[in-house]
Amino acid sequence: MSLYLPDHYDAGMSVRETEEAIKYIRDTFQRELGREMGLSRVSAPLFVEQSTGLNDNLNGVERPVSFDVPWEPGETVEVVQSLAKWKRMALGKYGFAPGEGLYTNMNAIRRDEELDNLHSCYVDQWDWERVITRDQRTPEYLRATAAEVFRIVKHMQHEVWYKYPDAFYRLPDTMHYIDSEALLQMYPGLSVQERENEICKLYGCVFVMKIGDKLSNGEPHDGRAPDYDDWQLNGDILFWYEPLRRALEISSMGIRVDAGALRSQLAKAGCEERASLPYHRMVLADELPLTIGGGIGQSRLCMLLLGRVHVGEVQASIWPREMIEACEAHNIHLL
Repeated sequence: MSLYLPDHYDAGMSVRETEEAIKYIRDTFQRELGREMGLSRVSAPLFVEQSTGLNDNLNGVERPVSFDVPWEPGETVEVVQSLAKWKRMALGKYGFAPGEGLYTNMNAIRRDEELDNLHSCYVDQWDWERVITRDQRTPEYLRATAAEVFRIVKHMQHEVWYKYPDAFYRLPDTMHYIDSEALLQMYPGLSVQERENEICKLYGCVFVMKIGDKLSNGEPHDGRAPDYDDWQLNGDILFWYEPLRRALEISSMGIRVDAGALRSQLAKAGCEERASLPYHRMVLADELPLTIGGGIGQSRLCMLLLGRVHVGEVQASIWPREMIEACEAHNIHLL
């Protein structure tokens, strides 16, 4: 069991007060996200058909939760692991124009997750996606969009401070930008997690870019499926989180693959067979809009803004008995 248990922890709120704060943050943030980024709220599926290729394969080893349905013999239906590809399809289907976008609540089950202070087998996030033009497929546009998300999160800190002045976590005022190769060169002897910890401790908040392709050491910074983000045009927003003494990822985003990037990344990942799936055929035929999109962790955001030390304090999930008992012994009350 991987678990960090700080001494003398005090959440500063009762469980009922925490539930009220969770609702306030979720309601307020999604309203701000939609308004500031020009996004419309849409409904999204909890599961998709395996044959469509719409589910997120993550690192390629996670097993999606699946089941069959009586009206479609031979088809497997999977609980989504993210909505990265579905959102792009929806933008095309609903006729969104460049500059317009959508957001939705995404709920997922990741059965193989290694549980700790930050990771749960239940994932809840705001998934968003926006149509862009060909000339916006640039690092500059990616950084500008990441800055939009950072400003909304920072504004949310002020909202929480105003309503809960004794139970909020102070965030840095600026975000630093660095690509994954430059980060490797800064800390060549450290692991990925250690590199992220050091850079976040130095700057407070960092947008680490270019994730998925191999670096000069022969390893990727982190795993990324080859068929949604362009590995040269994506990144993660990470905060230094003092209560856990580590970096905390709050958002992952990226400009999505065009036909050329998809073809290249499928080859690098050794999964060219995906090119025959309906979604992939549409990308390769330029039948889908060019987009940028990402996810913002709902429980992670509540945890960050309220200074909590376990994601189970702000979401109802399941945990090993020994983890529940260890948390209770340290005044950490899991919902």
